[in-house]
Amino acid sequence: MSSQAASIVESVRALLARGEPPFPLAGLLGFTITALEPGCVVVAFDATEAHTNPMGTLHGGVLCTLADTAMGIAHASILADGESYATVELKINFLRPVLREKLRAVGRVVNAGRTLVLLECDITNQRDQLVARALSTSMTLKKGSA
Repeated sequence: MSSQAASIVESVRALLARGEPPFPLAGLLGFTITALEPGCVVVAFDATEAHTNPMGTLHGGVLCTLADTAMGIAHASILADGESYATVELKINFLRPVLREKLRAVGRVVNAGRTLVLLECDITNQRDQLVARALSTSMTLKKGSA
């Protein structure tokens, strides 16, 4: 693991130990990181009425943000010193409606090239049913280009 990846993982762990969200949007939406290793992260989320669309189900944008968060943190966890990243493509399949339930998003690095990284995320409910699957391509921004 690079020193940057180690520092990102340790920084997130320190924030979580203090009860702080790893970044502002996570706190706003209520995302909680429950596991973090280089290349893999687990994000928990309690879907409530505050997150619904006009039909009363969880808004797809919230699911997409949950997946993007999990995949982004997975990518960030493998970066070298001075690198950052940017999502360049994201696809999500919504497989079942979500009402008010506890969700678990597992973001994983599938393949890390020098510039492009392929990531995936499975989102399951409290009954361990797959509710969404996402796939993303992310670009590693090298020192000085970030």
